[in-house]
Amino acid sequence: MNYEVIVVGAGHAGCEAALAAAKLGAKTLLLTISPDTIGAMSCNPAIGGPAAKSHLIKELDALGGTMGRVIDQTYLNIRHLNESRGPAVAALRAQADKKKYQTEMTLRVEKEPNIHLKQGLVKEITVSNQRVTGVILQSGRIYSAQVVILATGTFLGGVIVMGTTRYQGGRQGEPAATELSLNLVKLGFKLRRFQTATPPRIHRRSVNFAKLTPQALQETEWGFSWEGLQRKRVQQPCWHTTTTPETINIIRDNLEQSPIQSGSITGNGPHFCPSIDRKVLRFPEKTDHSIFLEPESETTEELYLLGLTTAMPELIQEKIITSIPGLESAEIIRPGYAVEYDCLDSFQFGPSLESKVVENLFSAGQINGTSGYEEAAVQGLIAGINAFRKIKGMAPYIPDRSNSYIGVLIDDLVTKGTEEPYRMMTSLAEFRLFLRLDNAVFRLGRDGCNLGLFNDQQCAKLLDLLKQGESFKALIMETKVKPDFSYWNKITDISPKRGYRISELALRPQITDQILISQFADLQKFPKPVREYVWNELKLAGYLQRQATQRTEHQRLEAIKIPADFNYQNLSGLSETGRQKLEKVRPVSLGQAFRIPRLEPGDQTVLLLYLNPSKGDPLKTDERAI
Repeated sequence: MNYEVIVVGAGHAGCEAALAAAKLGAKTLLLTISPDTIGAMSCNPAIGGPAAKSHLIKELDALGGTMGRVIDQTYLNIRHLNESRGPAVAALRAQADKKKYQTEMTLRVEKEPNIHLKQGLVKEITVSNQRVTGVILQSGRIYSAQVVILATGTFLGGVIVMGTTRYQGGRQGEPAATELSLNLVKLGFKLRRFQTATPPRIHRRSVNFAKLTPQALQETEWGFSWEGLQRKRVQQPCWHTTTTPETINIIRDNLEQSPIQSGSITGNGPHFCPSIDRKVLRFPEKTDHSIFLEPESETTEELYLLGLTTAMPELIQEKIITSIPGLESAEIIRPGYAVEYDCLDSFQFGPSLESKVVENLFSAGQINGTSGYEEAAVQGLIAGINAFRKIKGMAPYIPDRSNSYIGVLIDDLVTKGTEEPYRMMTSLAEFRLFLRLDNAVFRLGRDGCNLGLFNDQQCAKLLDLLKQGESFKALIMETKVKPDFSYWNKITDISPKRGYRISELALRPQITDQILISQFADLQKFPKPVREYVWNELKLAGYLQRQATQRTEHQRLEAIKIPADFNYQNLSGLSETGRQKLEKVRPVSLGQAFRIPRLEPGDQTVLLLYLNPSKGDPLKTDERAI
């Protein structure tokens, strides 16, 4: 049977890829081992968080992706994070009802007319003349397509690990795609081995909540979607406790049964999500590691133990858990475990997420060496968009790192590679003051409309939101008022003799959005996300202007393109090490070439002089695309 696009895997990357390609008009086949696990949250039941994960989802939503809309409709609670640290790192985290999330995502997939959902385990990618032609299932069924997107998650060569026990599986109770790994090697791909792990889940009834500290709930007008789809609901709290010296002693006494000590785990794991046994090894003096109990759904009694990831034997897990205050009688429903899996060397695909080894083969998510639902989802979106554009003979959509965290993520993968599961952090972006949570839709909304993932009504609403931003900015910059001295002088020093623009008042650190809208009725006409965006633009104006200059220089280097078939062997003056690095990465622009780690200045100069037509400074001359 013939399709335009086949997506292998229906996790977070696969769902976004299939929905993007299908909404754009491609006849899309979505293959999954189990239709019961579409969009499943295999680990933490949450979206967003203190790193740049929430930034990714706000950007995905601005481009027309789905995850932000679904989590807004299905969360248990939502919190703002890092607000005291400034707008560049301010973040959003939603505690998911993972069952409702999965149901809602499944419905969106099933109701999309261009998606054909089928159960099946892919064992082979079919190729002719180094160009993909389709897939073969374990059952022997053959499907043909112009483009294939691999979104295999942890199932590619997956092995479950608990203590010294190892067995094949991509997720507990589900089979691994072992034959597909062998097939990719035969096609010429270099695979590497990564691992991840998940903590135990316990029964709510077995917890002594009197010994735990509930997290305060927050009310917010902000969700992840610019459309404001979040529903009003009674929020559910999470609870906090800590490990004890007894906990640490139990772990130390049983370290020989830890997979990271016994050698049962060989793949590199995520640096920013260490297991509790690794924490004990890394911080031997610390005894009070934080543990958060997170509800998984309104329709289950399972609680997720954030901070207690482990793949030690189940009996040891029981001892560890019952040594923690409030969990003395805890009943484990699902023990923690680790999973090792195959992933691609990230130098084998380009910034469009198309493979350099096999044409028309795209990949997204953990197969590309990343960690996390959010990182997977944005790659799925970009892969789905570019799969459609490849079919139609259009240039790929490649987000730039100066304009989005999505661009930072993809550029880091294809330019620098990764030795462990990659996690998006705000510290990885050189323009993070510009890449804020509050301005995602203002940065990328027009791209979303131009790409075609929004319908006419959504585009009209989005463009109206952008216009509101401009109108609000004009209002506060142009409106001059003479404030009530008796009121305002209690808050900040003002002169009773002069008038002030609203923008001048807003720059005073003591004056908040709440104060301003209480005093100036016209401001209340604008939604809080618009006001928040403009206030931040106003307060950061000087810093943003400096970054604008740096972004211009970045974009000038990006404009100098390097042909895909550029022959570095014929470029005299390059060092052998530099030539090898350039051959490995095969950068698409001079800017990307300059970001290759440890590419020597001499090699950069040779490349610059060859590619720049004036043989001069590319930042001070006009460039041409090559």
